[in-house]
Amino acid sequence: MNSGKQFPIKFSQNPNSLSKKEREAILKKPGFGQKFTDHMLVIHYNDEKKWHDAEIKTYGPISLDPAVCVFHYAQEIFEGMKAYKANDGRILLFRPEANAKRFANSAKRLAMAQLPESLYLQAINEFVKAEKNWIPDQEIGSLYLRPFMIASKPYLGVKPSPEYLFMLIASPAGSYFSKDAQSVSVWVSEFYTRAAPGGTGEVKCGGNYAASLAAQQEATKNQCDQLIFLDSVEHKWIEEMGGMNIFFVFKDGTLLTPPLSGTILPGVTRDSLITLAKDKGLTVKQEKYSIHQLIDDIQSKKISEIFACGTAAVITPIGKIKNSKGEYIINEGKSGKITQELRKSLIDIQFGNVIDPYQWVKVVK
Repeated sequence: MNSGKQFPIKFSQNPNSLSKKEREAILKKPGFGQKFTDHMLVIHYNDEKKWHDAEIKTYGPISLDPAVCVFHYAQEIFEGMKAYKANDGRILLFRPEANAKRFANSAKRLAMAQLPESLYLQAINEFVKAEKNWIPDQEIGSLYLRPFMIASKPYLGVKPSPEYLFMLIASPAGSYFSKDAQSVSVWVSEFYTRAAPGGTGEVKCGGNYAASLAAQQEATKNQCDQLIFLDSVEHKWIEEMGGMNIFFVFKDGTLLTPPLSGTILPGVTRDSLITLAKDKGLTVKQEKYSIHQLIDDIQSKKISEIFACGTAAVITPIGKIKNSKGEYIINEGKSGKITQELRKSLIDIQFGNVIDPYQWVKVVK
């Protein structure tokens, strides 16, 4: 992958890297977000020196002053992406430019220093090269990459930090949902909201996810795997899930997903699926959809499939929706035909099993 002008990134070998035997034991059953690779990448920033001192070094704890800005004013953003191992041995990234652009947009919204997109791409490429032995075989999973940035200047006072740390860690990943069910159940949050107009809903920042945890606890209490958030103004329009976008499939094959209006994260998987579906001849609508209409459409069998999508979970069928008034089963709780076809098409491209007509996949070199 050509990431343009090269920035000096130092590599320091972890002297305590796991042995091949230890690593392979982890890769046989990696779980999700439980184990981490031998190294991490760190790039420093301050207003005077700009981006500097980039290094891939031993994974481990970092030392921060108790007064650093991130602890008190939550200047923090992150991304989620994956590296894949093709059957011919190539190491692949899926649409890394889209993640780089979204990361820059997130930084702008939170008044943080913007990491140049070329440096973001170079950092990803060099780090994945260093940790390529941690990528599981494709029948098991992929290597989940977590780039993130925090405000690192110690002070108290509500203003943008003049110092930041960009970091990158990675975790071999299997299935996002741990249970073996064909579909997941979803709770409709009738009290909590995820984002408001003018807020940070379209930004990938930790605060959005922290604000969703109480709602997720409510979903778990009601025996559901995930939740759906409604809009904060009228509290009836479906927006997104706790950490994923959502699609509805109608009996006539039409797909509908809530529109990007500043309160919904512009998912890379979401955007990719819209393109794939249209190229399969399907109609895709980005329109408002109320929870009341959804329930009516499920009960009348107008809705044939519902699925969630995101980098971590890829595409996950939704078999049941619950709220305080009852529960509603979709497609007998099974994964639908369109859901399965789109999932296969996307995964085949991500793992290099088919020719990529969109030039989404980038080879790590």
